[in-house]
Amino acid sequence: MPIRRLSEDMVNRIAAGEVVERPASVVKELVENAIDAGATRIDVVTAGGGSTLIRVSDDGGGMDPDELALAVERHCTSKLDGGLDDIRSLGFRGEALAAIGAAARLSVTSRKRGSDSAFEISVEGGRVGDVKPAALSAGTRLEVRDLFFATPARLKFLKSERAESAAITDVVKRQAMAHPGIRFAVNGSDRSSLDYPAATGADAQLTRLGQIMGADFRSNSIAIDAGRQDATLKGFAGLPTYSRANSLAQFLFVNGRPVRDKLLLGALRGAYADLMKRDRYPVAALFIDVDPSQVDVNVHPTKADVRFRDAGMVRGLIVGAIREAFARSGLRSSTTATGATIAAFRPERPPQSWAAPWRPTGGTSGNAALAPGFAEEVQAAFRDADRPSADIRHTEPEPLTMARPLGAARAQLHENYIVAQTGDGLVIVDQHAAHERLVYERLKRGLADHGIARQILLIPEIVDLASDDADRIVDRAAELAELGLVVERFGPGAVAIHETPSMLGAMDAAGLVRDLAEEIAEWDKAVSLRDRLDRVASTMACHGSVRSGRRLKPEEMDALLREMEATPNASECNHGRPTYIELKLADIERLFGRR
Repeated sequence: MPIRRLSEDMVNRIAAGEVVERPASVVKELVENAIDAGATRIDVVTAGGGSTLIRVSDDGGGMDPDELALAVERHCTSKLDGGLDDIRSLGFRGEALAAIGAAARLSVTSRKRGSDSAFEISVEGGRVGDVKPAALSAGTRLEVRDLFFATPARLKFLKSERAESAAITDVVKRQAMAHPGIRFAVNGSDRSSLDYPAATGADAQLTRLGQIMGADFRSNSIAIDAGRQDATLKGFAGLPTYSRANSLAQFLFVNGRPVRDKLLLGALRGAYADLMKRDRYPVAALFIDVDPSQVDVNVHPTKADVRFRDAGMVRGLIVGAIREAFARSGLRSSTTATGATIAAFRPERPPQSWAAPWRPTGGTSGNAALAPGFAEEVQAAFRDADRPSADIRHTEPEPLTMARPLGAARAQLHENYIVAQTGDGLVIVDQHAAHERLVYERLKRGLADHGIARQILLIPEIVDLASDDADRIVDRAAELAELGLVVERFGPGAVAIHETPSMLGAMDAAGLVRDLAEEIAEWDKAVSLRDRLDRVASTMACHGSVRSGRRLKPEEMDALLREMEATPNASECNHGRPTYIELKLADIERLFGRR
């Protein structure tokens, strides 16, 4: 087949296929143009999931008749003054309006700021009409009808009206996050209305994030503000205990542009590596500003991916900034955990009325007899809770201890939970989860500083394993030795343990090796040496921590609380579970109807 030149109409339709993937792609391009035009208010109206109607209106700078005629032609733009190495706008290719006009019926009405006249131009299936006078108070209004009418095959690939509307909403939300000073409104017959008022002041960014991500995010996130070389990172990262089952609540921006870049998502995941369960995802909104010459935004037709000249520096900035922020924040537990605790205390139904009235019986002075039935089924749950595992109520805590974040230990319940009293409430600590974090942080410090002290076993412990598992343990023997666990092969399908980390004390070394074999089989060579060592340390910490069911002395409980206060990331264990829950006195009073 001979090579031939494509027609202009075919070229436009191919370009439209690259730029206009679905209705949300159209909204993205039009909203970006409005932002670049200096708009302070952007209104989006849709119908039929965007396939029937998309209307985007703004109060930006507008266009005169000559610019209006050029705007709908391919490769005409006002945004490339500095070339491709200095892109400081969201749009820059000059393809959006031409591509949309090739696939739909497009109408553009605009009024130049300071002008007393507005003008309109229409494009239908690639055919451009004449510029005509029109009525418009200010800015620009773009109306797209019958999307893909010129390429009906594309309509078959659209999702349901609800799904397409949701995709449009997501596009607007991401743009609204990046530009809190602009008011965004979304309306239409196919959706519920959204309105994000412009936010101003020092907390404008957090205010806008609260509008979109919810009030819980505001109270369960920490501010990120860091810089490295020519890049700066700002935003907010959710607490490790405030997580999601998927990555939909992760919002990343580069120079004000929403992106879904694998490098950035991986860096965010890495920052939470030892703070969160592997099947949970962090919640975050991060904004990276970097010199335009250090990032290429022209590697993807929809500009969803970017490429950094120094990707390692950007990854290090994200991981280091988030970890440092968590270390500085001290003890903070998710308010959602507190809310769930309060909800669990509230009765689900009103207490039933008793069949017989309460009457004291003769011969009782201080303790009257209970009404029939009171001490039977209802009280059965309390029979084993007549006294705490450890009780130090006779000791009056010092005021200085009560003023500490975790207060003074008052009791141990069910040989696992420490109840502490603070100046304005109480704290319940999971002793195993808390000590697991403390041991893990000690292992990491020892690994980074001077190595981990070992204790030699008098008699080596032999552990039988599957041959594959034994091979994996032996292959990682050098890495395990760095963490104080010395093993060697002991025939086929077995390893001998000679030394264990001394800080773990008496432990189930065989169980530790079996768990490590499973861990190594899961991640094997997919992660770096540093990450592998951290994961091994996490497993060791779990085996070496205070186990559930151990009774603690009063001084041991207080010592655990004080060490938690001095240890970074002590609000959650290595698996992302909270180590403590705090109830304020006001919350307790509300439970009893005192507030």
